[in-house]
Amino acid sequence: MTEVKQNNDEKHGSFEAFIDGNHAGLMTYTWAGEGRFIIDHTEVEEAYNGKGVGKEMVLAAVDFARKEGKKIIALCPFAKATFQKNEDLQDVLV
Repeated sequence: MTEVKQNNDEKHGSFEAFIDGNHAGLMTYTWAGEGRFIIDHTEVEEAYNGKGVGKEMVLAAVDFARKEGKKIIALCPFAKATFQKNEDLQDVLV
């Protein structure tokens, strides 16, 4: 099971994925004003490639955006592709 933890401050943040307590991936973002943030990088540890870790972090970002009434700008190629493939996530895009 993938556990995703969020770290957030006034300017930057991240979603960090863990599987069985092991670091599996990291997705970083930068705040772009009060109401939106830019997903700028996603990386998954090689041992966890192809296991849905990146998508879990994108889903955590979408959940956060929906709960907080924020919008997402997906600059990271992985995040951008994930949004393009999943229309049900696109409501949070700027």
